[in-house]
Amino acid sequence: MKLFHQEVEAAVEALLLQEVILYPTDTVWGLGCDAEVPPAVERIYKLKQRPAGKASIVLVADEAMFARYAQTVPANLPELLAAQQRPTTYVVPGSRFLAPNLLAEDGTIGLRIVRDHEFCFKVLRRLGHGLVSTSANISGQPTPATYKEIDPSIVRGADYVVGIGQDDETRNVPSRVVRVLPDGSVEVLRD
Repeated sequence: MKLFHQEVEAAVEALLLQEVILYPTDTVWGLGCDAEVPPAVERIYKLKQRPAGKASIVLVADEAMFARYAQTVPANLPELLAAQQRPTTYVVPGSRFLAPNLLAEDGTIGLRIVRDHEFCFKVLRRLGHGLVSTSANISGQPTPATYKEIDPSIVRGADYVVGIGQDDETRNVPSRVVRVLPDGSVEVLRD
């Protein structure tokens, strides 16, 4: 347990220094930074060789943090969360608190509440801001299902690599992604 807490603290310290971390999420390994720091977001895009204008996901700890980053919170968000069967990212109009280079061309952002993933949840609580989460791969390459599948250039490019979960062989998959429509219904973008 001591190692777990040390890793949380080290990750938060790197994030506060506006650095990029490589870390385990509730789905796949991700590259992350403080969602309110445009230069750190830019570093992630360069590391991934990702074109500008392609949105990323932001992890949040709870509904209050979701509300900070969503221009409008869906009225039925509690029902959507209660009904989800697996990690789900909700695409909504983004707020002014987000780094502008995180938003899609249409001004939306993908937000995912990770209160059931202890590491991410604790990092988010300590950081107090949303955490960028984009798969730890070069843009256009397959998403690595385990730490061992991550391209060495991604590992070298991160400022801090979280030391827990690297031996986990569970083959996780990316989150389900849905766009929340004005009437509260959802359009599945990735299942």
